[in-house]
Amino acid sequence: MNLKKNITVLFLLVLLSACIGSSTSGIFGSGVSIALDPRTLGTQIDDSIMQKNLVARLVLSEKKYLVKISIKVLDGRIFLGGKVDEPEEKLKITKMAWETKGARSVKNNIAIKQKFSFKNIVTDVLITSQLRTALILNKNVKAVNFNIDTINQKIYVFGIAHDENEKKEIIQEAKQIVDVKEVVTSILMVSDLSRQRE
Repeated sequence: MNLKKNITVLFLLVLLSACIGSSTSGIFGSGVSIALDPRTLGTQIDDSIMQKNLVARLVLSEKKYLVKISIKVLDGRIFLGGKVDEPEEKLKITKMAWETKGARSVKNNIAIKQKFSFKNIVTDVLITSQLRTALILNKNVKAVNFNIDTINQKIYVFGIAHDENEKKEIIQEAKQIVDVKEVVTSILMVSDLSRQRE
């Protein structure tokens, strides 16, 4: 069953790469870009699979994301761009990116079109910066492994924790910030990621 799935994925990759090769500037153009890519061929294939998987999941949830959201995966790191109408959409996309098998980090540069009051924006930015500073200063937390978004005084934290203690520290730091109405977390464990790869 697993072998059949791998063969199907490999076939689809070959088919897709053939399509890409014909639409770019010929074999020489695509050969040069592959040769200059510092990633190993295996990493490039893994990144390509992750990217296609996330694109497919996003399009299944909302067809408009195909043209509104850009996704790039480099060495397991997911970079998101584009525009959405609502804050909840940005959070949903971020969560889906973190849940992608093999994701090591997520950088979300998606902009929100919706208008906010100046006071709300200032409060949310202040809350986010306070939590980010607290996590950087906390020696028990590796701050770079987490995305923080604050929308209408609700903190959303996405990322990968090394253990339960790190996860608890993050939640505790978030709850100590003044003006926070709610803390919503989607934190995976490193041990969960290693199980996914098996």
